[in-house]
Amino acid sequence: MPEPTPLPFARAAVRRLKEADPVLRKVIEGVGPCRALAHPQDTFEAILQAITYQQLNGKAASTIHARVIKCFGGKAVRPEHFSRIGDADLRAAGLSANKLAAMRDLAEKCARGVVPRRKDLEPLADQEIIERLTRVRGVGVWTAQMFLMFRLGRPDVMPSADFGIRKAFGVHFRKSGRLPPADAVDRHARAWAPYRTVASWYLWRSLD
Repeated sequence: MPEPTPLPFARAAVRRLKEADPVLRKVIEGVGPCRALAHPQDTFEAILQAITYQQLNGKAASTIHARVIKCFGGKAVRPEHFSRIGDADLRAAGLSANKLAAMRDLAEKCARGVVPRRKDLEPLADQEIIERLTRVRGVGVWTAQMFLMFRLGRPDVMPSADFGIRKAFGVHFRKSGRLPPADAVDRHARAWAPYRTVASWYLWRSLD
């Protein structure tokens, strides 16, 4: 798989965000240079991994994901390969029944082109990509947004419902530190366009 690459718009985004928002400027200066990366996985591989990682910590998810890949000989998994492996083998790798059902639905929709390959998704608008991906069982808007941000490297994605984003916004923009509603984050974040992906990355990192 190709190596992840830095977001090409990161420097321009940092300059723009510092000018647009004095509070965010302090966050950026506290975190330091933007080190966000885009991982150039194809759609099926990326969403398969995202399903594996749902509701698990990083180490446990990584272990299960490696076992799933091992079921396919340790090579890149394609949608057409999925029908060759029985449920028992995939459950033994550590997948729950719900995750296995989601993966089989993903494989079926990718094979039929309902969910296109990366090269066919790239020309589409963000909202259309979200609509396509969320047709898959177990794939919500948040997962689709992460795909846009850290697989396709889209510059202006704002996952305002994310707990970490809301928590960081409460810390930096609401002195009470209370968790704000997603729509309050959305309203304020309009000033961060067209680089809300980078603004989001800084909010997450500010909690480290």
